[in-house]
Amino acid sequence: MKFNLKFLLFTLLICTISIAQTKGTISGVLTDKEMNNAALPFANVLIKGTNISTNTDIDGKYSLSVNPGTYTVILSFLGYETVEVPANVVANETVTINKALSSGAGYTLKDVVVKSTGANREKETALLLDQKNAVVIKQSIGAQEMSRKGVNDVEEGLTKITGITKVGSRGLFVRGLEDRYNNLLINDLSAPTNNPFSKIVPLDLFPTNIVGVIDVYKTFNPNIYGDFAGGTFNIQTSKPTKSITKINIGAGYTTGNSFKDFLLSTDADTATGFFGFNGKDRELPGFLGDQATRQTFTTDQALNSISGNKGFNVSQTKAPLNSTLNLLHAEKFNLSNNRSFSYLLSINYDNNYAIREGVDRTIDLQSSGSKYINNFITTEYRFKTTNSALVGLNYGTDRLKLSFNTLYIRTNLNSIKDQEGVSAGTAAENGFIRTNQLDKSDYLNGQLLGEYALTKDKNQTIKAGASYAITKYEQPDRKFFSGLKTGDDLISSSYGGNNYLRQYLTVDGNSFYSALVEYNLKFGKNDKQNKLTVGYNGNGSMMESSYRFVASTGNDGFTSSINNIDTQITSDISANKMSFSENSNATYKVKLDEMANAGYANLFLKFGEKLEVNAGIRFESTLKETHYRTLGSFDAPFRILKYDNAYFLPSVNLKYLLTETANIRFAASKTYTKPVIMEAFPISFINADGTSTQGNSILKNSDNYNVDLKYELFPTAKEMITVGLFGKHIINPIEKTFISNATTGTVTTFLNSESANIFGIEAELLVGLERISESLNDFSWGLNATLMSSKVTVSPTFESIDEDGIITVKPSIETHQSRSLQGASDWLVNSDLKYEFNFSNEWSNTVSLVYGVFGKRIYAVGTNGQDHIYELPVQQLDFVWGSKVSEHFDVKFTADNLLNPLRKLEFGNDGTIKVAEESLLASSYKKGIGFSLKLGYTF
Repeated sequence: MKFNLKFLLFTLLICTISIAQTKGTISGVLTDKEMNNAALPFANVLIKGTNISTNTDIDGKYSLSVNPGTYTVILSFLGYETVEVPANVVANETVTINKALSSGAGYTLKDVVVKSTGANREKETALLLDQKNAVVIKQSIGAQEMSRKGVNDVEEGLTKITGITKVGSRGLFVRGLEDRYNNLLINDLSAPTNNPFSKIVPLDLFPTNIVGVIDVYKTFNPNIYGDFAGGTFNIQTSKPTKSITKINIGAGYTTGNSFKDFLLSTDADTATGFFGFNGKDRELPGFLGDQATRQTFTTDQALNSISGNKGFNVSQTKAPLNSTLNLLHAEKFNLSNNRSFSYLLSINYDNNYAIREGVDRTIDLQSSGSKYINNFITTEYRFKTTNSALVGLNYGTDRLKLSFNTLYIRTNLNSIKDQEGVSAGTAAENGFIRTNQLDKSDYLNGQLLGEYALTKDKNQTIKAGASYAITKYEQPDRKFFSGLKTGDDLISSSYGGNNYLRQYLTVDGNSFYSALVEYNLKFGKNDKQNKLTVGYNGNGSMMESSYRFVASTGNDGFTSSINNIDTQITSDISANKMSFSENSNATYKVKLDEMANAGYANLFLKFGEKLEVNAGIRFESTLKETHYRTLGSFDAPFRILKYDNAYFLPSVNLKYLLTETANIRFAASKTYTKPVIMEAFPISFINADGTSTQGNSILKNSDNYNVDLKYELFPTAKEMITVGLFGKHIINPIEKTFISNATTGTVTTFLNSESANIFGIEAELLVGLERISESLNDFSWGLNATLMSSKVTVSPTFESIDEDGIITVKPSIETHQSRSLQGASDWLVNSDLKYEFNFSNEWSNTVSLVYGVFGKRIYAVGTNGQDHIYELPVQQLDFVWGSKVSEHFDVKFTADNLLNPLRKLEFGNDGTIKVAEESLLASSYKKGIGFSLKLGYTF
């Protein structure tokens, strides 16, 4: 069998070479008459009466190899006139056809067949065409659509795609599946996370200024990693199609936030803090060294640890307007011999001031009825900055394309969180806890990619790429203090009982590497419709964490100013009434090494004019080693948890062309899912109010079986109607749960259930409203909706690991043995209404009204007789007005969150242990209505 397969491939290769030697060539350049004959990339070139076609490249160039004969060449582009040109082809000779296309009417999708993608995929119509012709089920959103919908970052942009919702700071949910079920590629290469609490880099950190197109794969294909069940996001960074320099400046006002009283850590209330480069004053004191101890600070060391901007004080100020600054500069050079070079530089800065105020409650575990153990009114002041930069270099010839990209992202989130009310089940109603926290991340990713046509007719190509990234996530000097609030700015407190605690968390992504190599062969009679792909991709990482504690010592009580408490602490240190000492334990350091290597093969076959099949297999080997210590000696050797898995992941994608404008698709595959880093990390993350998050180091990967069936109709180049069915069977699904008790508060942890089944229907509609009335010719309406049902089967037992690393099997602690999947909504709806109009020939406008809502879902799974915690529906309504005033000026006005709903978590009350309180509200807050204005100038 192996011999026959090799013989077949060898025969195909010989036939390909021999046929190519008797062919002629049609080539040329297409230009845009509307743009002073600039190059027209992604235009379509088709031999009439055949399936032989291609697209122009970034320079508007194209080339086709055909058998000798007389042909009619059809040249077209979305929204432009279609031109037919006769051509007489002679063997081993080239016919040159250059043409300038202009805009025209009467264009429909049936005029074009697309085989590849190009630079203009950023346009909405081009992406719609790409979706129509792709064999795999995918959706894309480009720079043009994100700009129209007022999108400022990638995460927000993806919520405009069917079945995707954004859930606060928890990332994107695809078809109801949480962030852990997603994966991220940047330019087809695997990318690490910058935050161990997220599976992928939070996509709100990617400004749209550095993104050309985002592809969303909801079904599996062998050339993407098997670690996903929700969606794989492939961010294609911007590539210049022309020379341009542009600057954007923006400001934003939010009701209930802007110009209100605001608290900032003193180290953030500086020039470096404003631009997001604070954190130096919060580093772990150098004298504590790299290894944790039980060292007590000297008087001088304790005083130095709270001097300047290092202490517990906060600055009282007013929240200013949010601001943003974007700079884009790109140059493209056309060189001799059909070569080109381009570079792109993008620099972006953004800040946001937010105030979150609302209820914050946890409950205990009592057989007579659960009561609030914490019942707070919480006010959180959040100041977030994001700095990003992209440098891209591109070089191209007729057969070679090289790209080098360097992406840097830095985020700082400074927060002051005040919790007032009943704390730890005490009778006092004036309990007070303050958390002063900085979340800081640095992300640097360099990539080199290349593609080379092995043959002149480009029927054989090889693609390769490699990347290297380093990341660092920190929560330096996360400070807590607590006591009883006795006035607007007065607290009665003492130094005992861990009332003053400082945490230092660092997660160093010391290295992350990714690589891919892929060979493609086009084969078949005449037009080379079929394609064989064989390749490798893989990644590896080495990560190390440190989690250190410093606690106050002393028992004296005092009354002091809350916002200027350092005066009191300094006085007491000097009087030897208090000090600090390190209180870390031996579990403070964890090392994590991971690796994934995969080989894959994929075969695309076209049967006649109607049926296309894309089938393949991926073999992926994964290795995960966790090095940790149990409670005991700081010098004890690391224990090692090792997980070594091998996956055979088949997939099949079928597309059947019902008519020239309608497809039906089927896809089936197997994939797997790894947990988020902190979900499986053997540490307990402690909060000041007694709640904590405990990683489960023996979490298993999920096995996912996926199936999709979809119907698509494309009435015109700008319209689409789709209906799809999907199903998933997940073995060992990973879910968030909580455990309540009367002593330590609520512990959030993670578990594997036995299995889960998900079934759903998706529908998407994009139509022009001129179908209703000609007076609505400038209006279009989009709608996408998902209805879904999920059911989880709970195992009667589960594995548990204690602090000494001993694994035991215990009876299930889940309250409900059958339930919905955690994080899955029964329904999702997104819609937008677009109106396009012109004030003059140069002054064009696009107005959009964008709406989204999701249904009630389980936030955390209930245990020990208590019901689940639920996340209640949230409605989002945004208004966007984009205006191209002239060749140089553009303006965008956005009003977001116009409904300003109360965002709520709620305790369920269908467990065997009821909540014995009047209100089931667990937490709540409002974001406020945002108004922003962005001005752009193109030089």
